[in-house]
Amino acid sequence: MLVNGKWSAEWDPVQAKDAKGGFVRQVSSFRSFVTPDGSPGPTGEGGFRAEAGRYRLYVALICPWASRTLIARAVKKLEDAIPVTIVEPVIADEGWRFGDDAVSRPDPVMGARHIHELYTRAAPDFTGRATVPVLWDTERGTIVNNESADIVRMLNSGFGALADESVDLYPEPLRGEIDALNERIYPRLNNGVYRAGFATTQLAYDEAFRDVFAMLDELEARMEGRRFLVGERFTETDIRAFVTLVRFDAAYHGVFKCNLRRLSDYPRLSAYLERILEIPGVADTVSIDHIKRGYWSIKALNPNRIMPLGPELPFRRLLVRE
Repeated sequence: MLVNGKWSAEWDPVQAKDAKGGFVRQVSSFRSFVTPDGSPGPTGEGGFRAEAGRYRLYVALICPWASRTLIARAVKKLEDAIPVTIVEPVIADEGWRFGDDAVSRPDPVMGARHIHELYTRAAPDFTGRATVPVLWDTERGTIVNNESADIVRMLNSGFGALADESVDLYPEPLRGEIDALNERIYPRLNNGVYRAGFATTQLAYDEAFRDVFAMLDELEARMEGRRFLVGERFTETDIRAFVTLVRFDAAYHGVFKCNLRRLSDYPRLSAYLERILEIPGVADTVSIDHIKRGYWSIKALNPNRIMPLGPELPFRRLLVRE
């Protein structure tokens, strides 16, 4: 992590622990918003006006939080307005690293080698972890936001006519239901798999494990007679659920020890995942190769870095990138 702007130690997946040995996630540090007229958003300062080509999104295809933003960008048809740079899937000793292959590309903005260099450019005395996603403002040379939930919201409504305004991921009539379901899914499933995988005590692992499968069971029951989680409309809640579900059998079931059942053992959730993959642009945001290479290379969990050959994934046929 960075301490007063200097890289201090080898990357460590366990950011912090609670009293029971449970995984605690770092709070995002940059929280400004892009808005159509540059006025301040719900948090942070103003001056970030929506403009095509001004902002760049930095992501890792392994990362579910970054993938949330890629999906929002795709369904809002913002690909031409917001370019993307993808980092390598295997986390280096200095964290996320820029690559030079067909998928993971060099940094075109300042020639950085690692994501943490963007953080110190934005805040020279930054202390904390250099995470993805990052929404970067090329005009001001700073990070606008590094919180995926915020970025999804601003991609939905902050870019005005640059985006497809016929798609609304956070429609007014459904916001109460969306917010309530988000509050349940995040700690039990999205972060629940991480709480299980990075638990440092049996108690913390057991609690997280039970939360993960209780939430999967709840979602499986909820999908009876529904196309999406809040009815017939695809919303940000579906994005939140999808990014964990699509990684489940390839990564979380094995390396994070969430092995009571596979996603493929949930017929409604499996069908739901395939419906989302059929939405134009979504399959392009998924790379099972990057997901497997990234998670199974975490030295703390797989010190020999042996890559499993499986599993067979019934939805893999839908992945354009693969």
